[in-house]
Amino acid sequence: MVQKIKRIANLISNMGLRYLFFRIFYTIKSKLGWQKKVFPTNPKQEKYIALEDWKNNLPPFFFYGKNIPNLPKQKEEALLETYEEIQKGIFTFFNKTKIKLGKEYNWLVNPSTGYRYNIKKHWSEIEDLSKEAGDIKYVWEKARFSYIYDLIRYDYHFEEDQSEFIFSEIEDFIEKNPINQGPNYKCSQEASLRIMNWMFALYYYKDSPNLTEALFQKIMHNIYWKLHHIYHNINFSRITVRNNHAITETLMLYLSAKLFPFMPNVDKWSKKGKKWFEQEIAYQIYEDGTFLQFSMNYHRVVIQLFTWGIQLAKLNNEKFSQVVYNRAKKSLDFLDVCTDTVTVKLPNYGPNDGALFFKLTDDDYRLYRSQLDDLRAVLHGHTYFESNSVLWYGIQPKKQPKEALPEISTYEKSGYYISQDGNTKTFIRCGAYKDRPFQSDNLHIDIWVDGINYLRDTGSYKYNAALDDVNYFNGAEGHNTVSIDKADQMLKGGRFIWFYWVNKAKAILKKENDTYKFEGTIEAFKQLGNNIQHTRKVNKPKGENTWQVTDVIQNKGDRKIYQYWHLHPDHVDAIEIITTDENNNPIEPLTEEKWFSGYYGVKEKSIRLTFASEKNVFNTTIRIK
Repeated sequence: MVQKIKRIANLISNMGLRYLFFRIFYTIKSKLGWQKKVFPTNPKQEKYIALEDWKNNLPPFFFYGKNIPNLPKQKEEALLETYEEIQKGIFTFFNKTKIKLGKEYNWLVNPSTGYRYNIKKHWSEIEDLSKEAGDIKYVWEKARFSYIYDLIRYDYHFEEDQSEFIFSEIEDFIEKNPINQGPNYKCSQEASLRIMNWMFALYYYKDSPNLTEALFQKIMHNIYWKLHHIYHNINFSRITVRNNHAITETLMLYLSAKLFPFMPNVDKWSKKGKKWFEQEIAYQIYEDGTFLQFSMNYHRVVIQLFTWGIQLAKLNNEKFSQVVYNRAKKSLDFLDVCTDTVTVKLPNYGPNDGALFFKLTDDDYRLYRSQLDDLRAVLHGHTYFESNSVLWYGIQPKKQPKEALPEISTYEKSGYYISQDGNTKTFIRCGAYKDRPFQSDNLHIDIWVDGINYLRDTGSYKYNAALDDVNYFNGAEGHNTVSIDKADQMLKGGRFIWFYWVNKAKAILKKENDTYKFEGTIEAFKQLGNNIQHTRKVNKPKGENTWQVTDVIQNKGDRKIYQYWHLHPDHVDAIEIITTDENNNPIEPLTEEKWFSGYYGVKEKSIRLTFASEKNVFNTTIRIK
């Protein structure tokens, strides 16, 4: 009981009283049926604008109809295959996994478990975390409608027309998902993305005979009540979630008056949405361009939202406050620094839910170059790579050579320390938390050489996975770091909760005598004792693919310490890792078959070396042969 009280006190200390009180009152109001009053079902349909009037007075958008200036028509085999799969009812989930939903999918069944949600339930009665139902993201995935980008791009390049199919999909969703009922109204971010994706289709197929007056009115009615839902539930994201959800939803509110000026209430919603969006950007994107979710994937989500928001504001002759542009530029700089110079991939670092909101190329999901270039074109008018995705945003950029990456980059706000030695990248994480952590991974190190990620982050797999998987992927065991008694650096609570956040950390990265030198210290493992510290030193001579790593654990008592190294299984023979204790006695590693997840919901076999010692120090030499 005492421990439970301590954990609650620790949670309040970390999250704040505002968070706690809001969660309590939100839960109470939901139990009392308040949500059902504010978010009505079966609202009366009203006509806001006629289809012909809308087409004659189109609000500014990236394009108008099927003419995308200067976009060459290219009949790519990958795009054709994706189109043929969709026609067979096969959809790509989380930008990786092919799932056959069939042609009569009802939008309510979780294809990974077979569980069917009750559409008669108000969204406030739907649990988003249920062992029986499984991961609700499997239901949300198709309902996000990101797959229509593949169909629209197919139509453009193969000069066909899928408007009948796409509009039938939208209408089917509207018919089978009544407003404010069922799982697909549970999340305001999903509703926001659905609106954006539907509008992409409406503008492209605006002249299609399949866009009838009756269907247009259905869509506008549905969109209005989605916007109503987002606005009236916005504090849930802005107070209890406060991550990319809040950025998506506040941006959608800002865009409401730009895309739907004929709807009631949107002027108020848009004005507040803009203010909130600016506040979220200022809070969530730190001054150095890093992001409070500590995730490459979710940072790309924000990059895409920046692209939509800044470009549509520009087309409407409006501007955000300067902080939005500053943080967008800094975000771009940070992700450029993290990018591998050979593969153009980023470390598989941080929570990864497979999100790629607006898919405008056939690039693999792990490649970020087109999304980074889209924002680069919006901000600077040029790109680094040959990508046509930017043309969909109505921009005609110039191409210029990619700037060389700095040898040393430090981001103290969130704790990233990156050295670039030719085609060798060393990526180290060492930081304290002022915002909610997702993983217990401090002092993790990623090593890339000539495009190969020899030492890597194992990923995050699934959010609603078995407990063993959650503990492995989110914890120290899934990272290249050190554990005490196999415990995490923080104490795991619920799905997205950690107790005893690491709030003391310091580090430095410098180049001295042609050697890259890192030293970082965290105070952690508070559930095990007071003032336990882990210090990691990493020295790498310039031009040599050799790393000397020293781990020192202070105040651990008589507990055993463990050092983990996650190796790329295809390149095990090319990497040598030798570890000794503080007396220079060699330690034999335990070679284990473990797991790696590069894509959401996908597990691949991997190799981990585990060194264990009763002493306080690991001295490690890592060589890439």
